[in-house]
Amino acid sequence: MHPAPTRCPVCRSELTVARLQCPSCDTSIEGRFTGGPFSHLTAEHLDFIVTFVRCEGKINRMEQELDLSYPTIRNRLHEVIRALGFEPGKEEPIEISAEKRNAVLEDLESGKISADEAMRMLRGEEE
Repeated sequence: MHPAPTRCPVCRSELTVARLQCPSCDTSIEGRFTGGPFSHLTAEHLDFIVTFVRCEGKINRMEQELDLSYPTIRNRLHEVIRALGFEPGKEEPIEISAEKRNAVLEDLESGKISADEAMRMLRGEEE
């Protein structure tokens, strides 16, 4: 099954869902239906959202699963946010306690975490 088009091929106006049909019994319902907030997203955006949810929003897990860098994943997340009609927030500095900062630096020094992981933790991006 193909995804429903979201724009009219003639005038490029937004399309609305006007008919629903059951594939089992062939019952049809006609009217104007809303498609929901995700109806106009591309298949790529929807796949990204599914992966994001499966990884519980943890970008480091997404890096491993998608074999992409942190900046690429962050850019794709911003694309999805914009496609949903929102503007990604400005980066606000995260305050990290001296205790947590020291623990991260100790883990880095002992080789328990990579420099990239340490940077993300110090920016408050992951636990």
